[in-house]
Amino acid sequence: MAGLAALLVVGGLSSATTPAAQAADNPYERGPAPTTASIEAPTGSYAVSRTTVSSLAVTGFGGGTIYYPTSTSDGTFGAVAVSPGYTGTQSSISWLGPRLASQGFVVFTIDTLSRYDQPDSRGRQLLAALDHLTERSSVRGRVDSSRLGVMGHSMGGGGSLEAAKSRPSLQAAIPLTGWNADKTWPEIQTPTLIVGADGDTVASVGSHSEPFYESLPSSLDKAYLELNNATHFTPNSSNTTIAKYSISWLKRFIDNDTRYEQFLCPLPRPSLTIEEYRGNCPHTS
Repeated sequence: MAGLAALLVVGGLSSATTPAAQAADNPYERGPAPTTASIEAPTGSYAVSRTTVSSLAVTGFGGGTIYYPTSTSDGTFGAVAVSPGYTGTQSSISWLGPRLASQGFVVFTIDTLSRYDQPDSRGRQLLAALDHLTERSSVRGRVDSSRLGVMGHSMGGGGSLEAAKSRPSLQAAIPLTGWNADKTWPEIQTPTLIVGADGDTVASVGSHSEPFYESLPSSLDKAYLELNNATHFTPNSSNTTIAKYSISWLKRFIDNDTRYEQFLCPLPRPSLTIEEYRGNCPHTS
Protein backbone atom coordinates (compact mmCIF):
# COMPACT_ATOMS: atom_id res chain seq x y z
CA MET A 1 0.00 0.00 0.00
CA ALA A 2 2.83 2.39 0.86
CA GLY A 3 4.39 1.64 -2.50
CA LEU A 4 1.08 2.25 -4.30
CA ALA A 5 0.59 5.52 -2.43
CA ALA A 6 4.07 6.63 -3.43
CA LEU A 7 3.33 5.85 -7.06
CA LEU A 8 0.08 7.80 -6.89
CA VAL A 9 1.86 10.79 -5.38
CA VAL A 10 4.54 10.66 -8.05
CA GLY A 11 1.87 10.33 -10.73
CA GLY A 12 -0.02 13.28 -9.29
CA LEU A 13 3.08 15.41 -9.24
CA SER A 14 3.88 14.41 -12.77
CA SER A 15 0.46 15.35 -14.12
CA ALA A 16 0.44 18.55 -12.10
CA THR A 17 3.68 19.74 -13.70
CA THR A 18 2.66 18.93 -17.26
CA PRO A 19 1.05 22.32 -18.06
CA ALA A 20 4.07 24.16 -16.71
CA ALA A 21 6.39 21.96 -18.70
CA GLN A 22 4.37 22.64 -21.83
CA ALA A 23 4.45 26.38 -21.16
CA ALA A 24 8.21 26.22 -20.69
CA ASP A 25 8.54 24.71 -24.17
CA ASN A 26 8.03 28.20 -25.58
CA PRO A 27 8.35 31.01 -23.05
CA TYR A 28 8.01 33.57 -25.87
CA GLU A 29 4.49 32.61 -26.90
CA ARG A 30 2.22 35.67 -26.69
CA GLY A 31 -1.50 36.05 -27.20
CA PRO A 32 -4.32 33.56 -27.78
CA ALA A 33 -4.20 30.68 -30.26
CA PRO A 34 -4.33 32.23 -33.73
CA THR A 35 -7.03 31.75 -36.35
CA THR A 36 -7.27 32.96 -39.92
CA ALA A 37 -9.74 35.58 -38.70
CA SER A 38 -7.41 36.78 -35.93
CA ILE A 39 -4.38 37.36 -38.17
CA GLU A 40 -6.49 38.99 -40.88
CA ALA A 41 -8.23 41.31 -38.41
CA PRO A 42 -7.28 45.02 -38.39
CA THR A 43 -6.34 44.72 -34.71
CA GLY A 44 -5.08 41.88 -32.56
CA SER A 45 -5.70 41.02 -28.93
CA TYR A 46 -3.40 43.67 -27.39
CA ALA A 47 -4.31 47.29 -26.74
CA VAL A 48 -1.58 49.49 -28.19
CA SER A 49 0.18 52.61 -26.94
CA ARG A 50 2.68 54.73 -28.80
CA THR A 51 5.52 57.12 -28.09
CA THR A 52 7.31 59.54 -30.40
CA VAL A 53 11.10 59.54 -30.63
CA SER A 54 12.60 62.85 -31.76
CA SER A 55 15.42 62.85 -34.27
CA LEU A 56 17.24 65.18 -31.85
CA ALA A 57 17.27 62.47 -29.19
CA VAL A 58 18.91 59.73 -31.26
CA THR A 59 22.00 59.04 -33.32
CA GLY A 60 22.32 56.98 -36.46
CA PHE A 61 18.75 57.36 -37.76
CA GLY A 62 16.02 59.98 -37.99
CA GLY A 63 13.77 59.20 -35.04
CA GLY A 64 10.33 57.67 -35.36
CA THR A 65 7.37 56.21 -33.50
CA ILE A 66 7.33 53.21 -31.17
CA TYR A 67 4.12 51.19 -30.95
CA TYR A 68 3.85 48.68 -28.13
CA PRO A 69 1.36 46.52 -26.23
CA THR A 70 0.02 48.58 -23.34
CA SER A 71 -0.13 45.67 -20.90
CA THR A 72 2.99 44.39 -19.17
CA SER A 73 1.33 41.28 -17.74
CA ASP A 74 2.78 38.99 -20.42
CA GLY A 75 6.37 40.05 -19.88
CA THR A 76 8.66 41.23 -22.66
CA PHE A 77 7.98 41.18 -26.39
CA GLY A 78 9.96 40.71 -29.56
CA ALA A 79 10.57 43.87 -31.57
CA VAL A 80 10.69 44.99 -35.20
CA ALA A 81 12.17 48.11 -36.80
CA VAL A 82 10.56 49.26 -40.07
CA SER A 83 12.12 51.58 -42.67
CA PRO A 84 10.32 53.58 -45.35
CA GLY A 85 11.48 53.67 -48.94
CA TYR A 86 13.26 56.21 -51.14
CA THR A 87 11.86 59.74 -50.55
CA GLY A 88 9.40 58.24 -48.03
CA THR A 89 8.86 59.03 -44.36
CA GLN A 90 7.62 56.86 -41.53
CA SER A 91 4.05 57.92 -42.39
CA SER A 92 4.26 55.74 -45.50
CA ILE A 93 4.63 52.58 -43.42
CA SER A 94 2.90 53.74 -40.22
CA TRP A 95 -0.05 51.36 -40.63
CA LEU A 96 2.26 48.47 -39.77
CA GLY A 97 2.95 49.93 -36.31
CA PRO A 98 -0.39 49.39 -34.56
CA ARG A 99 -1.26 46.40 -36.75
CA LEU A 100 1.79 44.39 -35.66
CA ALA A 101 1.95 45.75 -32.11
CA SER A 102 -1.63 44.64 -31.43
CA GLN A 103 -0.49 41.09 -32.17
CA GLY A 104 2.23 41.21 -29.50
CA PHE A 105 5.31 43.05 -30.80
CA VAL A 106 7.08 46.31 -30.10
CA VAL A 107 7.29 48.08 -33.48
CA PHE A 108 9.55 51.01 -34.33
CA THR A 109 8.63 52.80 -37.57
CA ILE A 110 11.54 55.09 -38.36
CA ASP A 111 12.44 58.14 -40.36
CA THR A 112 15.78 58.01 -42.12
CA LEU A 113 18.57 60.58 -41.94
CA SER A 114 17.72 61.64 -45.48
CA ARG A 115 14.80 60.73 -47.72
CA TYR A 116 17.38 59.80 -50.35
CA ASP A 117 19.42 57.32 -48.29
CA GLN A 118 20.44 54.17 -50.16
CA PRO A 119 19.72 50.61 -48.91
CA ASP A 120 23.09 50.12 -47.20
CA SER A 121 22.52 53.28 -45.15
CA ARG A 122 18.94 52.27 -44.37
CA GLY A 123 20.21 48.91 -43.15
CA ARG A 124 22.59 50.60 -40.72
CA GLN A 125 19.79 52.89 -39.59
CA LEU A 126 17.47 49.96 -38.89
CA LEU A 127 20.14 48.45 -36.65
CA ALA A 128 20.74 51.81 -34.94
CA ALA A 129 17.00 52.02 -34.30
CA LEU A 130 16.94 48.54 -32.76
CA ASP A 131 19.90 49.46 -30.57
CA HIS A 132 18.12 52.59 -29.39
CA LEU A 133 14.94 50.65 -28.78
CA THR A 134 16.61 48.00 -26.64
CA GLU A 135 19.21 50.14 -24.86
CA ARG A 136 17.92 53.69 -24.45
CA SER A 137 14.23 54.00 -25.30
CA SER A 138 11.53 54.59 -22.71
CA VAL A 139 10.08 51.14 -23.47
CA ARG A 140 13.34 49.18 -23.40
CA GLY A 141 12.11 47.19 -20.40
CA ARG A 142 9.29 45.80 -22.53
CA VAL A 143 11.61 44.45 -25.22
CA ASP A 144 13.48 41.15 -25.37
CA SER A 145 16.75 42.21 -27.02
CA SER A 146 17.42 38.64 -28.20
CA ARG A 147 14.26 38.57 -30.36
CA LEU A 148 14.49 41.24 -33.03
CA GLY A 149 13.56 41.65 -36.67
CA VAL A 150 13.58 44.17 -39.52
CA MET A 151 11.16 45.19 -42.23
CA GLY A 152 11.17 47.87 -44.88
CA HIS A 153 9.57 49.14 -48.06
CA SER A 154 11.43 49.59 -51.36
CA MET A 155 14.95 50.83 -50.50
CA GLY A 156 13.96 50.19 -46.89
CA GLY A 157 13.28 46.62 -47.94
CA GLY A 158 16.71 46.48 -49.50
CA GLY A 159 17.94 47.92 -46.22
CA SER A 160 16.34 45.08 -44.28
CA LEU A 161 18.44 42.64 -46.31
CA GLU A 162 21.55 44.72 -45.55
CA ALA A 163 20.69 44.70 -41.84
CA ALA A 164 20.19 40.93 -41.80
CA LYS A 165 23.48 40.43 -43.59
CA SER A 166 25.29 42.65 -41.08
CA ARG A 167 23.64 41.20 -37.98
CA PRO A 168 23.00 37.44 -38.31
CA SER A 169 21.47 37.34 -34.84
CA LEU A 170 18.29 38.96 -36.17
CA GLN A 171 15.39 36.52 -36.04
CA ALA A 172 13.36 37.71 -39.04
CA ALA A 173 13.59 39.99 -42.09
CA ILE A 174 10.72 41.06 -44.37
CA PRO A 175 11.53 43.23 -47.41
CA LEU A 176 8.33 44.68 -48.90
CA THR A 177 8.68 45.26 -52.67
CA GLY A 178 12.37 45.67 -51.90
CA TRP A 179 14.91 47.49 -54.05
CA ASN A 180 18.64 46.93 -53.95
CA ALA A 181 21.41 47.09 -56.54
CA ASP A 182 22.86 43.96 -54.94
CA LYS A 183 20.79 41.00 -56.15
CA THR A 184 22.53 38.16 -54.32
CA TRP A 185 22.30 37.40 -50.60
CA PRO A 186 23.96 34.05 -49.89
CA GLU A 187 25.41 35.37 -46.60
CA ILE A 188 22.02 35.88 -44.91
CA GLN A 189 21.30 33.57 -41.98
CA THR A 190 18.08 35.27 -40.84
CA PRO A 191 14.71 33.69 -41.77
CA THR A 192 13.50 35.95 -44.58
CA LEU A 193 10.12 36.53 -46.20
CA ILE A 194 10.44 38.36 -49.52
CA VAL A 195 7.27 40.20 -50.59
CA GLY A 196 6.97 41.29 -54.21
CA ALA A 197 4.15 42.68 -56.36
CA ASP A 198 3.14 41.41 -59.78
CA GLY A 199 2.57 44.94 -61.12
CA ASP A 200 5.72 46.53 -59.68
CA THR A 201 7.36 48.74 -62.31
CA VAL A 202 9.87 50.33 -59.90
CA ALA A 203 11.45 47.18 -58.43
CA SER A 204 10.07 44.50 -60.71
CA VAL A 205 9.97 41.02 -59.22
CA GLY A 206 12.05 39.70 -62.10
CA SER A 207 14.97 41.98 -61.28
CA HIS A 208 14.58 42.33 -57.51
CA SER A 209 12.36 40.16 -55.30
CA GLU A 210 12.79 36.91 -57.24
CA PRO A 211 16.61 37.13 -57.51
CA PHE A 212 16.74 38.10 -53.82
CA TYR A 213 14.77 35.01 -52.89
CA GLU A 214 16.62 32.63 -55.20
CA SER A 215 20.01 33.79 -53.91
CA LEU A 216 19.19 33.09 -50.25
CA PRO A 217 20.76 29.85 -48.99
CA SER A 218 18.68 26.78 -49.76
CA SER A 219 19.05 25.67 -46.16
CA LEU A 220 17.54 28.92 -44.86
CA ASP A 221 13.95 29.24 -43.71
CA LYS A 222 12.75 31.52 -46.48
CA ALA A 223 9.63 32.36 -48.46
CA TYR A 224 8.59 34.41 -51.48
CA LEU A 225 5.14 36.00 -51.54
CA GLU A 226 4.14 37.72 -54.77
CA LEU A 227 1.05 39.86 -54.36
CA ASN A 228 -1.60 39.65 -57.07
CA ASN A 229 -2.94 42.81 -58.71
CA ALA A 230 -0.49 44.93 -56.70
CA THR A 231 2.09 47.67 -57.32
CA HIS A 232 5.36 48.87 -55.84
CA PHE A 233 3.41 51.11 -53.50
CA THR A 234 0.90 48.55 -52.22
CA PRO A 235 2.84 48.21 -48.91
CA ASN A 236 2.19 51.91 -48.22
CA SER A 237 -1.47 51.24 -47.38
CA SER A 238 -3.13 48.84 -45.00
CA ASN A 239 -3.11 45.42 -46.69
CA THR A 240 -4.56 42.26 -45.20
CA THR A 241 -2.37 39.85 -47.14
CA ILE A 242 0.85 41.63 -46.20
CA ALA A 243 -0.28 41.80 -42.57
CA LYS A 244 -1.39 38.16 -42.43
CA TYR A 245 1.87 36.69 -43.64
CA SER A 246 4.10 39.25 -41.92
CA ILE A 247 2.43 38.49 -38.59
CA SER A 248 2.77 34.76 -39.19
CA TRP A 249 6.44 35.08 -40.17
CA LEU A 250 7.34 37.31 -37.22
CA LYS A 251 5.46 35.10 -34.77
CA ARG A 252 7.01 31.94 -36.16
CA PHE A 253 10.61 33.15 -36.12
CA ILE A 254 10.88 35.97 -33.59
CA ASP A 255 8.62 34.28 -31.04
CA ASN A 256 9.35 30.70 -32.14
CA ASP A 257 5.57 30.27 -32.03
CA THR A 258 4.79 27.14 -34.01
CA ARG A 259 1.06 27.84 -33.68
CA TYR A 260 1.56 30.09 -36.72
CA GLU A 261 3.22 27.41 -38.85
CA GLN A 262 -0.24 26.44 -40.15
CA PHE A 263 -0.47 29.72 -42.10
CA LEU A 264 2.93 29.22 -43.77
CA CYS A 265 3.01 25.46 -44.36
CA PRO A 266 1.66 23.90 -46.50
CA LEU A 267 2.55 26.76 -48.83
CA PRO A 268 -0.33 29.17 -49.46
CA ARG A 269 -1.94 28.70 -52.85
CA PRO A 270 -2.55 31.35 -55.51
CA SER A 271 -5.69 33.38 -54.87
CA LEU A 272 -7.29 36.74 -55.57
CA THR A 273 -4.50 38.37 -53.56
CA ILE A 274 -1.61 35.92 -54.04
CA GLU A 275 0.00 35.57 -57.47
CA GLU A 276 2.58 33.07 -56.23
CA TYR A 277 4.06 31.74 -53.00
CA ARG A 278 7.28 29.76 -52.71
CA GLY A 279 9.11 28.50 -49.67
CA ASN A 280 10.72 25.61 -47.87
CA CYS A 281 8.42 23.58 -45.65
CA PRO A 282 8.45 22.41 -42.99
CA HIS A 283 10.54 25.11 -41.37
CA THR A 284 13.62 23.98 -39.51
CA SER A 285 14.26 26.64 -36.86
